[in-house]
Amino acid sequence: MCLADTGTRMAAAFAACRFRWRAPWCARGFAMASHDDDDFRVKPAAPKSRGGSGSQRFISQVLKEVSKAAAKRSGKGAARPANTFGAGRVAATVAGKRLGANARRVIIKSRFVVLRRASSNSVALHLRYIERDGVTRDGQKGQAYGNDTDAADLEAFQERGQGDRHQFRFIVSPEDGMELDDLKGFTRQLMRRVEIDLETRLDWVAVDHWDTDNPHTHIVLNGRTASKENLVISPDYMAHGMRMRAIEIASEWLGPRTEAEMRQSLLREVDQQRLTSLDRALIRQADTDGIDLTGNPSDRQRQNVLRARLQQLEGMRLAARVDANRWKLQPGMAATLSAMGDREGALDTMRRALKCQQRELMVHDADGVNAAPVIGRIAGKGLADELNDLGYLVVDGIDGRAHYLRLPAGSDLSGLPISAVVEAKPQGREKAVDRNILAVSKDGIYSTANHQAQLEQAKVRDSKAAVEIHVRRLEALRRVGAVERLADGIWKIPADLMQKAKQHDLRRTVGRVIELRSHLPIEQQVRAIGATWLDRNLVADGGAVNQGFGAQVLDAMQSRAEFLIELGLAERRGQHVVLARDLLATLRDRELATEGKLLQNQTARVYRPLREGQQVSGVYSRSIQLTSGRFALLDDGLGFSLVPWKPIVESRLGQQVSAMIRGQAVNWQLRGRQISR
Repeated sequence: MCLADTGTRMAAAFAACRFRWRAPWCARGFAMASHDDDDFRVKPAAPKSRGGSGSQRFISQVLKEVSKAAAKRSGKGAARPANTFGAGRVAATVAGKRLGANARRVIIKSRFVVLRRASSNSVALHLRYIERDGVTRDGQKGQAYGNDTDAADLEAFQERGQGDRHQFRFIVSPEDGMELDDLKGFTRQLMRRVEIDLETRLDWVAVDHWDTDNPHTHIVLNGRTASKENLVISPDYMAHGMRMRAIEIASEWLGPRTEAEMRQSLLREVDQQRLTSLDRALIRQADTDGIDLTGNPSDRQRQNVLRARLQQLEGMRLAARVDANRWKLQPGMAATLSAMGDREGALDTMRRALKCQQRELMVHDADGVNAAPVIGRIAGKGLADELNDLGYLVVDGIDGRAHYLRLPAGSDLSGLPISAVVEAKPQGREKAVDRNILAVSKDGIYSTANHQAQLEQAKVRDSKAAVEIHVRRLEALRRVGAVERLADGIWKIPADLMQKAKQHDLRRTVGRVIELRSHLPIEQQVRAIGATWLDRNLVADGGAVNQGFGAQVLDAMQSRAEFLIELGLAERRGQHVVLARDLLATLRDRELATEGKLLQNQTARVYRPLREGQQVSGVYSRSIQLTSGRFALLDDGLGFSLVPWKPIVESRLGQQVSAMIRGQAVNWQLRGRQISR
């Protein structure tokens, strides 16, 4: 550790730690008073350890005293007082002091995660994601490693972090990462220096990713020190010190950048449609009169690069020329360039996922409010923001276009396999059930009896089940105060029901709701036994267009119809195919009967098929993914039943639950709460 730049402060720190000292500090050393009380006697001796968990090494005491001596951050931030809390606050002031302008460049993104505010499975999801498939040099599954192992146990790491108040996550990306032969060695050396700076052993795991143009490393650091205290890292060290240590190591390993490398690095940024280091330099240089490039003739080369970037920004209408040497930057330029970079990154991701298939590319906003539903196959998935766990899907839609969908933080992508069929439902759209409730209501009163009578008069096949769907919606709205129940089957409906229902839906979910329609690719659905997504499209005459993935869907639907004819569940009449009555229920029951027999042989328990209106109870032991969908296995000790699964049931794994089948709907009873599907 080099403390040469703190000169007299270091000497003062030694005096404070080793001598009995009463004189006040001065700006450049000691101020000796003439009074005899200020005399001192030197007593040379080795520093003594007082033992115990609170003892500190001598150098730790020195660094603390240096910090008290008003240490400041270097560079442009020197005028701002250094942070006075957290480990590494002193190291942040000295890290990178000897680095020149030709030092290697490293980007470190950091995130401080308060675990009690995060979701219960956020740590597991993040660890699973960084170790995902396709991130190694040869496209294999990533392997976590640690300080002294090449195969870290992530479950054991997660257990060690249970009870921690917080966790740190870093992404370390050396600009010249492709030239680093040993990225693991680089990461380990960096974390050893971090341990020295923070004065404690650290519990961390890392995974190297080679799936982008710039190799980078994900580091997850548990939030306790070696002495089991909360690990508090200085904000200055998080923002500055750790990056400087990484730059020191990269410069030591690869040597300083040459003039040619520095020039090429800047020239590559000139025509980029994203926020670059040149843009940040221009923003810092700008004043009320704009940017003047007439000065500083000694750095003519850099001035020419900045001039070229300004000309590029001028063409993008993000800068305006005042005269030959002066420009004005448009307000919000940085935000616009950042958004352009995000969009360009999304388009590149879509092109890679589609593997050169020609599609119209659509990039959707994150909120998804009032957007049209998107149905199609998953062509790609991942994290748009790896640090904050913000996911994305590339969906090859049945409308012939490809869609880039941003997902909310913490979305679990593991349950959405590539080539599966999904529907992305936007929030904030009016629901048909709410419109029906308003239409059926008279003078602000909804009656189940009147509604069922109207449906029977209209010859609706299952009027009772249709009314129950509306009642379930009314119950959900009643719980949030949007409607009032006056008596059994009687509800008071406000005139602004649609607005209140929309606000309720927006509060429940941020962004789009992704629903898995089939885990099978359409090619595997053609001859599958069970109620497939293709069957539902045949019944509902789904809106696929004859181009792109939509054309593939239409071909698969024709092949599926031929297979149904083979099974005796459809017949051809001229140019049309007529489907059997209750086709979906018949296909589902056939698959459940086959699966039930297999499970019966495996478990030695009796399979009990469900019938319309029957209630079943048992312990929810596990879920099973079938062609017809996902089903929950309820075990009553002697036999079991398979019931259509719902996400909320997963929290009751191993507990007693009840369910009742009504047509295509399922009513779940969970500890007194009725959950309908």
